[in-house]
Amino acid sequence: MKISRLSGGLAVACLFVSAASSPASAQGTRDAYGNPKAAPSPRPMGSATTRRAPSYSNQPAQSSSSTSSPATGGVHFGFRAGLNVADLRGDAVQSFTTLAGYAPDKAISKQLRPGFYAGVFATLPLGPGFAIEPGITYAEKGAVLKGTLPFPALDFLNANVTGTARLAYIDVPVLAKVFITPGFYLYAGPQASFLVSGKARVDASVLGFSAYKQDFDVSNQLRKVDFAAVGGLGYQFENGLGLSAGYDYGFASLDANNRFQAYNRVAKVGLSYSF
Repeated sequence: MKISRLSGGLAVACLFVSAASSPASAQGTRDAYGNPKAAPSPRPMGSATTRRAPSYSNQPAQSSSSTSSPATGGVHFGFRAGLNVADLRGDAVQSFTTLAGYAPDKAISKQLRPGFYAGVFATLPLGPGFAIEPGITYAEKGAVLKGTLPFPALDFLNANVTGTARLAYIDVPVLAKVFITPGFYLYAGPQASFLVSGKARVDASVLGFSAYKQDFDVSNQLRKVDFAAVGGLGYQFENGLGLSAGYDYGFASLDANNRFQAYNRVAKVGLSYSF
């Protein structure tokens, strides 16, 4: 009788141990989607790695699995940074020449303005291969206008005037990420941008030497909030490192007084790290 009772007690103990160990083994490692991989095969009985220290918690054994669902994975945080090239689309050049009053449109050309961006984000998995990713990013935007004096007789002076719109924003995108294959994804979503700084730099040179340089604060003439659609693609490695390239298409005109229509456009590439 004693032997049978002892055997029954050991059987019950084994059932409790196996029930407590099953939630922990279901976590597994995560793939490039952010979802858990399949759990590894169990080791042979008696192996030193399968032994568990006794638990003295009074909580139910199944509560350990409530922090992460195998179908959705866990929340990941990260940071991103990279380079961008910004432009202003619309009638910004025409408005500039109209205000100047004497320079024909052909005397002024518009160029892209290089800059950088950096920020943080959170990835919220909603299912296998799909996630929502809000973020906060500091980004430089604007454009460069270059002109020459419209007097052919003075061409020998090689006089040039460069005007640079130096705009800085805090971007707040809310992106939807769809993984096409493990690691490779597409993203798109809306973005609100809040103006931090708005300056115009005028730089004049004669015979290759700088003759005049001045910064003007024009932030009071610009809208404080811009709205854009954001889209792009990227690749997420399992070690947390990521690569991405995207484009911001602004919808709101920048001029607060509605004198002209100019819109932000930004192309960007960068690196990210998720943990």
